[in-house]
Amino acid sequence: MKTPEILLLAALLAATPRVAMAQAATAPALPAPDATAAPAAATIATALLDRLDAGDYAAAEALLTAQMAAAVPAERLQAVWESLPAQAGPAQGRGKVQASAADGATLVTVPLHYANAELIAKIAVTADGKVAGFRVQPAQAAASAPVAPVPADAGFSEREIAIGDGERALPATLALPDGDGPFPAVVLVHGSGPHDRNETVGPNRPFLDIARGLAAQGIAVLRYDKRSKVRPQDYADGKLTIDSETTDDAVLAVQALHAVPEVDDARVFVLGHSQGGMLAPRIAAYAFEAGAPVAGLVLFAAPARKLLDIIVEQNRRLAVLDDAHTSDEEHAAIDVLRAQVRDIRGGGEVAATPLNLPAGYWRSTDAVDAVTEAQAVALPMLVLQGAQDIQVVDADWQRWKGAFHADPAVAFKLYDGLNHLGIAVDGEPGLGQYAVPGHVDPRLVADVAAWIGAH
Repeated sequence: MKTPEILLLAALLAATPRVAMAQAATAPALPAPDATAAPAAATIATALLDRLDAGDYAAAEALLTAQMAAAVPAERLQAVWESLPAQAGPAQGRGKVQASAADGATLVTVPLHYANAELIAKIAVTADGKVAGFRVQPAQAAASAPVAPVPADAGFSEREIAIGDGERALPATLALPDGDGPFPAVVLVHGSGPHDRNETVGPNRPFLDIARGLAAQGIAVLRYDKRSKVRPQDYADGKLTIDSETTDDAVLAVQALHAVPEVDDARVFVLGHSQGGMLAPRIAAYAFEAGAPVAGLVLFAAPARKLLDIIVEQNRRLAVLDDAHTSDEEHAAIDVLRAQVRDIRGGGEVAATPLNLPAGYWRSTDAVDAVTEAQAVALPMLVLQGAQDIQVVDADWQRWKGAFHADPAVAFKLYDGLNHLGIAVDGEPGLGQYAVPGHVDPRLVADVAAWIGAH
């Protein structure tokens, strides 16, 4: 089964629980639904999905509110709907429809069964029978167990702090070794999408493993909830860029570490995973400008190429993972994606984009040259890669090695058997591995601790 993280494939890099989303940027106040609203809303939601399945996108658009239709016209509905088979395989029916009151509307949820994934359609229906919101996302795995408290003899403690100021501040956890310090410290920077501070992917929490593993070895670690996770309203103006998604808040996190009395100001590091690794050199450059210098970078499964190129490549790869064959439906969806990428790079108005993210966002990702930016900051680096990673692959690893193999300040570690999350996997490569509980390999954590200790 394809998991949330890969289904996104949007910057694919690290797990993003959004597959496709269509909704107006701001919604008008909605009247409260009456007692008969739920069955009526379920009928409307089912009709919307029926029309999408039939390829009658104009008829689907007719079910939307005026504001929703303006934001997501028929051609955009088509782009979203027809992108799903390339990510999730052929459609195989639906599950039981459920409806509940939510924010003055009725929220209808419909399980969508695909050959390689289980998705959920969430459809908000107004009291007057119009669709005001529509989202398709991966089905949630069983609720993860609560995070266990830190054992009394762990050698470190955790405390809650905030990243940034005022109402825009982000909640965070600082793991601090026992003793007076000063301690070396590291900020953990997530991949793309709305991650929590543990970078939860299905039943796995790679940042929790890394943070506690490093803290037990005398390194302070700061991890935080991403803005897109806890404050999506901050993007209501539609001006989302890769910096407003990731870089800017990571810089605030570096500044926050510098302000911790127990932290050694001269030994603050950034560990970026996936997209966070790609942006780590930029984060260091911006942090230096902000008066919070970084001593070195850990790039964990970091892409070295343009995200738009990787999206197309990954969709091609994932299309054949399940059955070693790319169906006509998958070919068509990939062709749609390639056309979207071409239009974005053309620089003009764009009718539809990957994942319905703004064209400006994708153009901001295209402006990132991770290797060149790493060369410009000229910091010590540790580059980590799992040999079983199906998201960030050998082409990226080789590009990093090609640029820095002769640099004595840059170390490389390749781990047989580890996936994109640094977790050991067995058997054939595939997306189902993300649904299997595991932990970041202790070798990887020990290598990071040793490298930081040597700097």
